[in-house]
Amino acid sequence: MSVLGYLQKIGRALMVPVATLPAAAILMGIGYWIDPQGWGGGSPLAAFLIKSGASIIDNMAILFAVGVAYGMSKDKDGAAALAGLVGFYVVTTLCSPEAVGQLQGLKPEQVPAAFGKIKNPFVGILTGVIAAELYNRFSHVELNKALAFFSGKRLVPIVTSFVMMAVSFVLMFTWPVIYGALVHFGEGIQGMGPLGAGIYAFFNRLLIPVGLHHALNQVFWFDVAGINDIPNFLGGAQSLAEHKAVVGVTGMYQAGFFPIMMFGLPGAALAIYQTAKPEHKARVASIMMAAAFASFFTGVTEPLEFSFMFVAPFLYVVHALLTGISVYIAATMHWIAGFGFSAGLVDMVLSSRNPLAVQWFMLIVQGIVFFFVYYFGFRFSITAFNLKTPGREDDTEEAGPQTVVQAAPAPTSAGAAGSNIEQLAKAYIGVVGGAANLAAIDACITRLRLNVNDSALVNEAEAKRLGAAGVVKLNKQSVQIIIGPKAELIADQMRKWLTAGTSIQEAVEAAPISIEQKIATVSALQPPAPAVQPGKGELVLVAPVTGEAVPLSDVPDAAFASKAVGDGVAIKPTGRLVVAPASGTLVKIFNSNHAFALQADNGAEIIVHIGIETVKLGGQGFRRLAEQGTHVNAGEPVLELDLDYLSEHAVSLISPVVVSNIDQFGGVANFASGPVAAGQSTLYTLKPR
Repeated sequence: MSVLGYLQKIGRALMVPVATLPAAAILMGIGYWIDPQGWGGGSPLAAFLIKSGASIIDNMAILFAVGVAYGMSKDKDGAAALAGLVGFYVVTTLCSPEAVGQLQGLKPEQVPAAFGKIKNPFVGILTGVIAAELYNRFSHVELNKALAFFSGKRLVPIVTSFVMMAVSFVLMFTWPVIYGALVHFGEGIQGMGPLGAGIYAFFNRLLIPVGLHHALNQVFWFDVAGINDIPNFLGGAQSLAEHKAVVGVTGMYQAGFFPIMMFGLPGAALAIYQTAKPEHKARVASIMMAAAFASFFTGVTEPLEFSFMFVAPFLYVVHALLTGISVYIAATMHWIAGFGFSAGLVDMVLSSRNPLAVQWFMLIVQGIVFFFVYYFGFRFSITAFNLKTPGREDDTEEAGPQTVVQAAPAPTSAGAAGSNIEQLAKAYIGVVGGAANLAAIDACITRLRLNVNDSALVNEAEAKRLGAAGVVKLNKQSVQIIIGPKAELIADQMRKWLTAGTSIQEAVEAAPISIEQKIATVSALQPPAPAVQPGKGELVLVAPVTGEAVPLSDVPDAAFASKAVGDGVAIKPTGRLVVAPASGTLVKIFNSNHAFALQADNGAEIIVHIGIETVKLGGQGFRRLAEQGTHVNAGEPVLELDLDYLSEHAVSLISPVVVSNIDQFGGVANFASGPVAAGQSTLYTLKPR
């Protein structure tokens, strides 16, 4: 995975803990509405609500450790979250001022002050990332029988605790330097005052296309670099009492977003509608009205921004500049309001009686001005430079390569698609090139975040026809589809469709394996197979690779070991050449070359899967010797293995060779055991029904 892809993965995971902020904002907002003068001191109910919200804000560092570990784990399992919590407690305990003083023989006054800030969101994020990587690496490790109870997911918190002990030892000497650098950065930005706030806002918008604005926000929203805007603003009275907040200053990294999201972008939407071609205005009106309302009411801007981000990048840069100017103006004038989710009407109303809100109503006046700035600026730019905003596309432009929607007919309009999550999820599976092209599915607030085998197969035109605001291809394996607040629901349903259908697929869904493995397995079970013709006699399969034949029960993967994928035998390979186990057609060879599906001449669907979790190697260690769609004879080469590389990087090299449509035959017999030779030794016999 590239550095950009990994940072984007961290940014996505950060949305898990950040998603708790709206709860804090609502609780505190209602509390301040009840008692705006006493800040909760004059009303038990208000104090109860404000303290409830503060319980979230005050523990954001822990929430980052747990949320990031969970969000970055390969199958979103609670064991990863537990590992994140364990790791955080180990680090913050061993690096507490008391522990550092004892371990280094220092008096309390000699312990660097930085260790008093070890419960920092930065440490929470670091801990979460490490815990997730350990979970992804060790959650399927099988220990000796004497220690079998601690195998798999139970092993992860144990490994995490020992690794974090080592991390703590390093931090005992490096944390003062790291924290000092963070504080220096924060003080540098704060020292720039309103200008620094404007620069932050400018880059906040520029990072929207790749989804890394979430990572940038952590610096300015939380106490990572000493800025701490959201907790201090939402904390209100308590922050003031503790001298963490300053009236007219705290919240300046947020306030200027309200004029943009509530007024500026709706003005841009009106300009886009009015400059559309007459024959397209009805279509553009429905899109722009929905996007403008979402921006005004909730502060969700991506559907609107992505409508012009790539077709008119000049406009998007102008939008980023105007956002920076708006935040700069609000900070300079000390017009302050804050948000827990985004800068829409809901958050403005909730924050209006916060003790730190200063002349918040002037943001509405500023917003009206920005409405006209955006409207006239966008309208002039669109017409003067003939920008191809929605509704102004050339009639001769091609829609792009067509992708067949395999699971179900796609809805014919965005409205129809939005009314049926199940059908829309099916359609998006087809848009990205079908199940065979999907490696992992995730989502944040407004976008699908997908790992694919080949991003070139993603049909952007079809995605937009379904209602997507845009498609971002970060690299060959990472794709984002911006579809609005329904993204999480659609992602969940896509996962369900990928593991539903036949009885074999249902069994795979129930198996305790990662989503990547489930998707890979289900993908291989979808060849365009002709009907099986029983009665043609037995089919004798030869060993596809030299090695030692072992029963499927020895495979360290529940889906194969339980025969949910199919019946057959596994091989511990010692040879480098992988051959066809029978005569037939190679209906599927994965882009990562770790597995292939052979449609035998008698209709049997044979899956040869080299190693366990080898799909994650991205093709390294494998070389393709035959092409998908070709007919091969038993013993003809298909793959070549780099055993040295695979032995070092694969979870296991045990390779299942199974018949996935075994229910259409009379069973498997004559299983081989012990040494087998590729293309020569009989592996097993498939009986006719």
